[in-house]
Amino acid sequence: MIPATAGDDTRLARNAWLTIAGLVVVRLIAAAVTPITFDEAYYWMWSKHLAGGYYDHPPMVAVVIRLGTMIAGDSELGVRCVSILLGLPMSYAVYRTAQILFGSVRVAATAAMLLNLTLMAAVGTLIVTPDAPLLVASSFVLFFCAKLVETGRGVWWLALGAAVGAALLSKYTAMFFGAAILIWLLAVPKMRPWLASPWPYLGGAVAFAIFSPVILWNADHQWVSFIKQLGRAKIEDFRPVFIAELIPTQFVFATPLIFILGVMGLYGLARRRAGDAAGRVLIEAMVWVIVAYFFWHALHARVEANWFAPIYPAFVLAAAAAAHAMTWSPREQRTAAFCLRWALPAGIVMFVALIVQADTGVLSGYKRDATVRSVGVGWRPLAAEIEAARRRAGATCVLAMDYGTTAWLSFYLPRGTCVLQPIQRIRWVNFPEPDPAQLAGTQLLVDEAQIGPRFYVTNTFGRAEKIGEAERKRGPLTIETYAFYALSEPKRDVLDRTPPPELQR
Repeated sequence: MIPATAGDDTRLARNAWLTIAGLVVVRLIAAAVTPITFDEAYYWMWSKHLAGGYYDHPPMVAVVIRLGTMIAGDSELGVRCVSILLGLPMSYAVYRTAQILFGSVRVAATAAMLLNLTLMAAVGTLIVTPDAPLLVASSFVLFFCAKLVETGRGVWWLALGAAVGAALLSKYTAMFFGAAILIWLLAVPKMRPWLASPWPYLGGAVAFAIFSPVILWNADHQWVSFIKQLGRAKIEDFRPVFIAELIPTQFVFATPLIFILGVMGLYGLARRRAGDAAGRVLIEAMVWVIVAYFFWHALHARVEANWFAPIYPAFVLAAAAAAHAMTWSPREQRTAAFCLRWALPAGIVMFVALIVQADTGVLSGYKRDATVRSVGVGWRPLAAEIEAARRRAGATCVLAMDYGTTAWLSFYLPRGTCVLQPIQRIRWVNFPEPDPAQLAGTQLLVDEAQIGPRFYVTNTFGRAEKIGEAERKRGPLTIETYAFYALSEPKRDVLDRTPPPELQR
């Protein structure tokens, strides 16, 4: 391996940051032209009613969206812009972590760039879910751990506690950082003295204080969010078939070439081929603790690909170390060099292809694919037809039976339209309820045409009249057909306040 000169390192770092800035700009453009997903619309609704917690997740995603809409309005770009821009400090944290742990600008620049080339970061910051702020916070958890290694100063535990607290405000998965950090302290001899110091415990107090609004919200709502999410760890139906999905999905989300580099790097770190013990164990612990849990989870339920987001900052550190800081056999070295050389074009092509396909469907010949139901293509013209039907029926509110349709209706119908999901009311406990007079008149139910009036409708309204249908389309493909029902003569409270399943056990 030929040593790099200072000029080479400076040029590489500059090019890496220019590339990262360019990728951020591409994501902002994609954000503006790609219709919102139903989950993003749901979290956008949260952002209008900020609270200490929600049925599904902690509140950070709502805060990120609220900041974005303050900048760019209630648009696709407004919902997404802050999440995308957070990719810059995220990249800085990964860059500095690699620089500290491996003493190499080359490894640092490569790690920051590789992270931005993964679909996990590219799509994960574009499509705003709780994993987006979690990914950013995870990068700073690693960075502040690295600062502890570099400086030995206890004050960095307070910063680390703040980063863990921010991660916990993003998603409950962040609780595994506590286990990873403890393993790191126990496994590395030079880190063990911290266990007898007050600093780690002060850092834990900071994390707890930042997370406390979520605890207080749960205490006020019968711990429903904790029960819902933490209860997933319990195996009630053994179905290990889901394990087979884990590696293929991460192979795609990391992009194949970066995945290969990351696996090589984790292997090389386990064999002590780069860095000191503190850096090696930190990276391995941050990856394998979370991976181990999701393998456990996959024994009984599907693990969504984006749930692995918090391991990615550590994973790309391993990938960059494999590319620049490890000695390999000639064949392995050629593999690493090939992956590094083609990671940039491959990552860009995969991202652009995904956006083009999600927006148009042209790459699949306008056939159905995995994006077709979640991305809101076709909702603007559909919303116009729904609004016309609402006016014809004289309906005061628009009802939908699932939270995704409710969220899309709220985002795409004219602002101020009364939109409700009359069931699963736990999802909307932070929202003010409409005036009872609005629920006394005619309501418009928007439901998938093949389902028809449901048990709720027949038990709640004396009259349900189908008044039309409309299609949601992507090009020539009909994604869904929605039927419109005018509901009138309510026989009971329109809002079904049945407790959620978590509180009925």
